[in-house]
Amino acid sequence: MSYHQTIGAAVQAIGDRPTWAGIDGEAVARMRLQNRFRTGLDIARYTAAIMRRDMAAYDADPSAYTQSLGCWHGFIGQQKLIAIKKHFGTTKGRYLYLSGWMIAALRSEFGPLPDQSMHEKTSVPALIEELYTFLRQADARELSLLFRDLDAAKAAGDAVNTHRLLHKIDAYETHVVPIIADIDAGFGNAEATYLLAKKMIEAGACALQIENQVSDEKQCGHQDGKVTVPHEDFLQKIRAIRYAFLELGVEDGIIVARTDSLGAGLTKQIAFSREPGDLGDQYNAFLDCEEVVDPSTLRGDVVLARDGKLLRPKRLPSNLFQFREGTGADRCVLDCITALQHGADLLWIETEKPHIEQIASMVDRIRAVVPDAKLVYNNSPSFNWTLNFRQQVYDRWAGEGRDVSGYDRAGLMSASYDATDLAAEADERIRTFQKDASARAGIFHHLITLPTYHTAALSTDNLARDYFGEAGMLGYVAGVQRREIREGIACVRHQNMSGSDIGDDHKEYFAGEAALKAGGAHNTMNQFAA
Repeated sequence: MSYHQTIGAAVQAIGDRPTWAGIDGEAVARMRLQNRFRTGLDIARYTAAIMRRDMAAYDADPSAYTQSLGCWHGFIGQQKLIAIKKHFGTTKGRYLYLSGWMIAALRSEFGPLPDQSMHEKTSVPALIEELYTFLRQADARELSLLFRDLDAAKAAGDAVNTHRLLHKIDAYETHVVPIIADIDAGFGNAEATYLLAKKMIEAGACALQIENQVSDEKQCGHQDGKVTVPHEDFLQKIRAIRYAFLELGVEDGIIVARTDSLGAGLTKQIAFSREPGDLGDQYNAFLDCEEVVDPSTLRGDVVLARDGKLLRPKRLPSNLFQFREGTGADRCVLDCITALQHGADLLWIETEKPHIEQIASMVDRIRAVVPDAKLVYNNSPSFNWTLNFRQQVYDRWAGEGRDVSGYDRAGLMSASYDATDLAAEADERIRTFQKDASARAGIFHHLITLPTYHTAALSTDNLARDYFGEAGMLGYVAGVQRREIREGIACVRHQNMSGSDIGDDHKEYFAGEAALKAGGAHNTMNQFAA
């Protein structure tokens, strides 16, 4: 409804009740517009529809890819969306990513933990709810400022500005955007996955990312020691998430199926197989086996029969079985096709480096079976982007016969190369990586999992160096506040950002002229009005 229609509906709700005489219809309308989403499920349904439209747009035009940054606190997510609206005028195509790694490292009551699913599972839906609380508060704050401007325009008799502001209010774009949320390996069996998925969806998540590792052996995708599960085990969890979405009425909910098979050389289980060539048999075919010539050598071993031979899968002292070397890409392709054929919507292939042709080589094979297959891709801080891309350029130049004698391939990270042509070409490839990878390798969504973890550390290091050093207070003023003012960073008026002015609005609604407001002439935040 428009602003005036919302006022009309509020006035009608108040009616002619004499005991409600102190309730103002326009104030009610403003509060309703500032709280567009009543529940997390409202958010999940709204954002799922956004993602579905964006996925269709990407299918029609691969340049219409989407992006997100990982956030570990509601304030960080809020400031990201405020910045996006400020710089680009719209949130279209921009999401939030909720990283299990950052929850483990920053939000667990145990303290900092590695990304191994040891953090409290309840901390995941709690962060989703926190992120959306801050995004909804950003809406309330921005609309509050518009309402104040509207009141000022009306008081000044400025009809043109009044009309402009009413249009701006009616066309208001929310800060609420989709969150792709990491459910790790499901935190247990399929029932545990279903229960956690429900909590995450109820908190507002429209897209859940789940990986094919063993829950109790889960490792960060860029660490060693990853252990995958047979496909049927993983599909149970995909179905559990779909049931959770459907039970809660989020019929457009998105499931992102992640495979860690490229870097996972181990499995905990031999897959169950009913007949040759079925899914279990295909999984087992990747196992590293040795032929059993003398059955008397078997001591509690698992034995497979294949092509008239008895094969013993190699088992480690950890009781895990290992896959054959060089089978990672083939296993990834099978994982992805299987997931898409059994209810997943998007794929995530965790790679060890950002190499477009490596990703595309697998996506081409997947798309030969599922033509509209699309990826979510981790533009990971675990990659040394500078070194990787300089080495890629070095290798291409060497392959073309160009002179690379002036470069040490192993030492290309050195700042001494920063001004070279090789470094410039590598930086250009980094700049266009997302566009190029979306066009060539089927990547619908690019995310950086841990960027705000690193930016918080970097900015804190810079401030500590300057403030506790010779710069003293100038370290804060020149390095932080002056930049906030000149670059239009909203939280320079931190009282306003925290909701003080919204509180003043409410005080006026509740108490009228008797309201004791914080935003008067003696509020020092007025120093930042210019």
